[in-house]
Amino acid sequence: MACSSNWWRAPVYFTVSVLLAFLAISTALRSLPRDNSLPTKTTIAPLLLDASSALRKSGFNIIATLLQITPEIFISSPHSTIFAIPDSSIANASHTSWLLKHLFQYHASPLQLSMKDLLKKHRGSCFPTLFHGKNVALTKVDEKERVVEINHVLVSHPDIFLNGPLTIHGVLGPFTSMDPRYVNQGWDHIQAPICDSNLSLVSEAIATKNVVEWTHVIRLLSSKGFVSFAIGLNSVLDGILDDKMKLNSVTVFAPPEFSFVASASSLLEKIVRFHILPRKLTYMELASLPANATLCTLAPDHDLEISKAVNITQELMINQVKIVAPNMFESKKFVIHGISQAFKLGELPNTSR
Repeated sequence: MACSSNWWRAPVYFTVSVLLAFLAISTALRSLPRDNSLPTKTTIAPLLLDASSALRKSGFNIIATLLQITPEIFISSPHSTIFAIPDSSIANASHTSWLLKHLFQYHASPLQLSMKDLLKKHRGSCFPTLFHGKNVALTKVDEKERVVEINHVLVSHPDIFLNGPLTIHGVLGPFTSMDPRYVNQGWDHIQAPICDSNLSLVSEAIATKNVVEWTHVIRLLSSKGFVSFAIGLNSVLDGILDDKMKLNSVTVFAPPEFSFVASASSLLEKIVRFHILPRKLTYMELASLPANATLCTLAPDHDLEISKAVNITQELMINQVKIVAPNMFESKKFVIHGISQAFKLGELPNTSR
């Protein structure tokens, strides 16, 4: 009977989780603008009640509760599609109220998309969410098997609710892995795929290769003012990924000005590669290396050299170029150092492909 004595803990824990989620979202909602063209909570109460009931029957209790209490999170247009996250993905969340709000907004779309509608779309199609123009992408569509994956997450409970302007699906997990570390570093905490103006996935490699967080690298560089180098890196990223499929960590040396961005693609790729090491080396690790030590780069037969590294308190230079912003951003898989200018690549061999 020892096991049965704790039967009450599950419902109590669950109730507390729901209340905590409600309190967090209620606080966050104070900043949401009210669109007077939308129906009020009172006018759509019967619809919300039916939708919440359908969600509970499918096991999505927390989303069901939030939909009744704070529908403004999920409904901001005449038509809405909600992708319900499992309770297990929410109950243990340690995010702040506004992070939770963003997470739920990223799982709602201003479009009405039934499972039939989703199956008609092609793989690589994107569609908007309610979070700051961030999109999600259809990464698998199998009309015969009636299987749809969004951001590589299975739509596990299609068409939970189809009534009037509201469509609800259940998904196997969140569309994004929210890491508070990115927020602390000024990073995008919603890891969304990059889509073009035609709502097509720009590069599936960026969205699917879970080795180095290249999307974050490019966006961080842009946000920190290294725009030209970010553009150059983004332009040649497919080639880097094709050649280095097992690249587990990198060090990026980012110059503030990168005039090579207008160069021919073969030359641009070689120079960008010359600024990337195929392993992660923090500033302290670089400083611990002896003077004249060589550093292999992603550019074949073109290495960098430690110009001066006596200890971590003295000036450290790579190829006679100063590191002016050491450890500008660091994660488990990459580190970015800001440098005073681009590295000069020696005489280039024939770069024609």
